[in-house]
Amino acid sequence: MLTLDNLLIEQGDFRLSADFEIETGARVAVIGPSGAGKSTLLSVISGFFTQRAGRVLWDGIDITGTAPGERPLSILFQDQNLFPHLNLETNLALGLNPKGKIDRAARARIEAALERVGLDGFGKRKPGQISGGQQSRAGLARALLRARPMLLLDEPFAALGPALKAEMLALVAEIAGEQGTTVLMVSHDPEDARVLCPQTVLVADGIAHPPQDTAALLANPPPVLKDYLG
Repeated sequence: MLTLDNLLIEQGDFRLSADFEIETGARVAVIGPSGAGKSTLLSVISGFFTQRAGRVLWDGIDITGTAPGERPLSILFQDQNLFPHLNLETNLALGLNPKGKIDRAARARIEAALERVGLDGFGKRKPGQISGGQQSRAGLARALLRARPMLLLDEPFAALGPALKAEMLALVAEIAGEQGTTVLMVSHDPEDARVLCPQTVLVADGIAHPPQDTAALLANPPPVLKDYLG
């Protein structure tokens, strides 16, 4: 279970509070107006930004002071976190070993992960030699290899066309279901939330609200969300 215990995030005039729990294995969208703090919330959970007050806990263990790489999570951004000068095999190897060194068993795991996301035989290619959709698959393959209990998605599929994005969301749902992964996904597209996430955290007016039923929230949005969705 992910617990945000009386979090207070401040940066200049920006202020955001969060105080709720997310059940293990839940898939939760994070939506709200631009600039409300959706990505900032994920940055605090992942350890890349420090909150002013409060704690982040996983299964009752306080991870507030834990370094990003040691937290029980993987995070995907729009650029997929891929190093352009390294081939996919080495990029994925960094998910297993920060130095990228791998043995025969690790290489077999990498090949299996690439095959799992439809990139069998692509290990020697660099990110610039594959399409945007394939880069998204490679980023997901690295998260699959890390097998962390939480997966944070900061709009990694935003640049994809509707068909490819739907395909990636389905793949995330399938893999998360297999591994029991807790998923938090920032998105500006309410359809993404409907497709992947039964629950949604609304971030607006300085508050990250506790998870709500996605269908009910989108069917009857509060004024601030209704104005944003149009």
